[in-house]
Amino acid sequence: MTGAPSMPQLVIVSPALRDANNGNWQTARRWQRHLAGVCRVRIVKAWPDALAAGDAAMIALHARRSAEAIAAWAGAHPGKGLAVVLTGTDLYRDIAADAAARHSLDLAQALVVLQERAPLALPDAVRAKARVIFQSTTARKVLAKSSHHLRAVMVGHLREEKSPQTLFTAARLLAGRDDLFIDHIGAALDPALGEAARATMAAAPNYRWLGGRPHEAVRRHIQRAHLLIHASCMEGGAHVVMEAVASGTPVLASRIDGNVGMLGADYAGYFPWGDAEALATLLLRCRESVAGEGGGLMAQLAAQCRQRAPLFAPERERAALHRLLGALLQAAGKA
Repeated sequence: MTGAPSMPQLVIVSPALRDANNGNWQTARRWQRHLAGVCRVRIVKAWPDALAAGDAAMIALHARRSAEAIAAWAGAHPGKGLAVVLTGTDLYRDIAADAAARHSLDLAQALVVLQERAPLALPDAVRAKARVIFQSTTARKVLAKSSHHLRAVMVGHLREEKSPQTLFTAARLLAGRDDLFIDHIGAALDPALGEAARATMAAAPNYRWLGGRPHEAVRRHIQRAHLLIHASCMEGGAHVVMEAVASGTPVLASRIDGNVGMLGADYAGYFPWGDAEALATLLLRCRESVAGEGGGLMAQLAAQCRQRAPLFAPERERAALHRLLGALLQAAGKA
C-alpha cells in the first residue's frame, strides 16, 4: 500500500497477481503507482477481505472474472464508488453470453475501456458510462536495424485468443527465406499449441519459439526487432502493441476492433484475422522495404506509429486515472 493514512483507500481487484505477470497484473501495479500520493491503493484477488472496511472506492479488472467482488461491493455500497475495467474477452465474448458479466456492467458507475473502439461493443443502455483510458508505457530509444534481414517477433502466451496458428502457418509459408526471421515469445498455456510451435520450428528453420520470458527481456526483444506481429482474434487493448509503438517498432496486426482502436482506422499494417497468407505477404513487403532505401511500407508504418505514440504516454494515463478516482470518490461522498 502507498500513501498516508489520512488519504482515501482504493482497492483494485485483479484476477491475477504478481506471480502471473500478465496484462491484468501489469495494469493493476502500474495504476497503483500512478495513484500513489492521492490515495492509498491495495491490490487484491478477492473482495471483501480483512481490510475491506477501509475502502472508499473499487476498480475491478474484468467484468466476468471479478463478478463476485463487483456484486459484493455493490451490495455494501449501492450505486457508489465502483469502476469496472473491461478486457477483450469481456467485450467481445463474455458480455454477450455470461449473465454475471452483464450484471457487472449494470452495477458499475464507470466502465473503463482501453482503446477507442471498445465503447461500440457495449450495450446501448450502459455505453454512456464508458471512459477510454489508454494504457501507458515508458518510451524507449529507437534502435538502428540491419538492412540485411528482417526480424519479427510475436509476443503472447500460446492460447487460442492470441491466434498462434496464424503465425505457425505464415512461418511455414516463409520457411525458405534466409533473410526473414520470426521469434515467438510466450508460455504454452495450451500444451497442444506448444507442440504445434515445436513442429513449426522443425518445419521452418527461420521460426524460433522462445517460451516465456521476463517482462524486461520481452521489451528489449521488441525494441531490437524490425516488427511486432499481433495476430489475436480478440483484444481489449494489448500491452505489447503500445510497448512496440513506444519503442519505435512498427506492428503488423489482425484487423480486429481491439487492434484498430489502438493503431487507428487508417493504419497500413493490418491483415484479416486468421489470414496467414496475408500476414506472410505483409512480412515480405516489409522485408523488401528494409532492403531498399529506407522508404516504402516500413517507413509508412513507423510514421503512423509515431503519430499514435502520445496516446500511450504515462502522464496521459495518470491524468485520466486521477479524473476517474475523483469521480468515484465524489459519487461515494468521499471527495
